[in-house]
Amino acid sequence: MELAPADLSLRLVPCRGTGTYHFRCPHCEEIRQRPAGHRVVSILLATGVAYEVMDEAAPITEGEIRQFVEGLNRQNWQEQIIS
Repeated sequence: MELAPADLSLRLVPCRGTGTYHFRCPHCEEIRQRPAGHRVVSILLATGVAYEVMDEAAPITEGEIRQFVEGLNRQNWQEQIIS
């Protein structure tokens, strides 16, 4: 899959120098989000990708909610918290 800088957007967390980048998948047309470490951030900024600076606390994602619910559905979740 090839994307031009205009096809991407970057959300930066300033204190960490990391963030996420977003693009519309050319195959399914859905918005995709991927993590962006220091190296990826540097490359995206150097190629002219548009960016916005985010607050330190990012919103909770659907994936994080799903993981939380799955954790609560485990039999021993309380024991895992205590240990």
